[in-house]
Amino acid sequence: MSDEIRVLALVQKEIDKFRQEQVAYLAASRADTFDEYKKVCGVIRGLNLADNIINDLVQRMNDE
Repeated sequence: MSDEIRVLALVQKEIDKFRQEQVAYLAASRADTFDEYKKVCGVIRGLNLADNIINDLVQRMNDE
């Protein structure tokens, strides 16, 4: 595994950790308003997108 892929794996690990924190926040009903709920959902959606982009990048790097 190349150094670049190792770095991306570490980034994905941090993304996953933060995503899990946000999901736990919602699961614990800690969002006081609907606006706050929507904001956290948007953060989760963004983290999922970032994770997908990294997965695609790693795949392209492996294909080369």
